[in-house]
Amino acid sequence: MEAIKKKVAVVRANGKAGFDKHRLFYTQRDYGLFQCSTPCCQEAFDNEAVIGEMVERQENRKVPAELLHVCPHCGSPLTMNLRCDDRFVEDACWHRAAERYESFLRTRAGQRMLFLELGVGYNTPGIIKYPFWRLTARNPKATYACINLGEVGAPPEIEDRSILLSEDIGAALQALREA
Repeated sequence: MEAIKKKVAVVRANGKAGFDKHRLFYTQRDYGLFQCSTPCCQEAFDNEAVIGEMVERQENRKVPAELLHVCPHCGSPLTMNLRCDDRFVEDACWHRAAERYESFLRTRAGQRMLFLELGVGYNTPGIIKYPFWRLTARNPKATYACINLGEVGAPPEIEDRSILLSEDIGAALQALREA
């Protein structure tokens, strides 16, 4: 990641990849946060320490009951803060990241841009895939690139500005690095 010197915004579905967290927009959030399962509040809670302890103390794939956390506001069980239904919590951090991403796009409108999609399938295409297609279509200087084993495609209006690789992501990125 040290090699990336240009301005970059990263839209992520989940996980860690070595980017500065302030340059990320986890549009579907990540596994590193809990939220109330009800949800009674628009708040997410860091879970790294709790998950680490669960991993350490689990036996036969079961964790001690005292490690199952509950919402500090209503007592409901906590669940992963992931966009999977209409109960997804978009807390203040999520909204700040969304604002940074929108600002990034606004301030670079009409400039050369690469929308690089790694491993995004059709489970929730309206979150990353379709917006990338629309943004590419609106900007004649934009390129859409997709690397995803068995699930690549682009609409006809951006086909000539699309790079579609039905490859293993790790192998494809390694090949690019060595080129």
